Amino acid sequence: MFAAVFTAVVVSAFWIWFYSIAPEPRAEVARSGSVVAVKPDNAPPVEIAQQVVVGPAGLALPVLGVKATDLIDTYDAARGSGRRHDAIDIMAAEGTPVIAAADGTIEKLFFSRGGGGITIYERATDPSWMYYYAHLSAYAPGLAEGQKVKRGQVIGRVGHTGDANASAPHLHFAINRMAPGERWWDGTAINPYPLLAGKNTSG
Repeated sequence: MFAAVFTAVVVSAFWIWFYSIAPEPRAEVARSGSVVAVKPDNAPPVEIAQQVVVGPAGLALPVLGVKATDLIDTYDAARGSGRRHDAIDIMAAEGTPVIAAADGTIEKLFFSRGGGGITIYERATDPSWMYYYAHLSAYAPGLAEGQKVKRGQVIGRVGHTGDANASAPHLHFAINRMAPGERWWDGTAINPYPLLAGKNTSG
């Protein structure tokens, strides 16, 4: 009896030791220009942008290849029917990767025919903040509501869907402060420009 118990303890100890030092399988990585596709085990590939530009608030500039000096403060720009823009437009070529500004969860994928077109609402890890990406030409393959995303992860492509001008593709990027219980369409807009550009607003 003692021998059986002793053997079981020794074998268990061996496997615990083995798994503590055995290397875990590494995700396959495929590079394509400035985007890296990471293929974790038993999960779909995830594209992560290389050389992510991070603003002073810790947010990634959400269009790949755009620098802080390229940004223009369009937050207070007038829109039709007396509306205020409440966002900034980040100009880029059609199809340029759009990346998550911060870690969070995809809360809503929504198509607004007369407004933002193909849009993404991402709630930050701190649920007090919502990031809104609009006028996309497409979502990243496999993007889904409820999906966790990381800062720098490719979530879509720049476009001109909705009411955007086809000759000026861009990302309409907004940040909303969310009160407890507010849904994805709620919130109070704040100006993303100083958070991304590290400069005072133009107003």
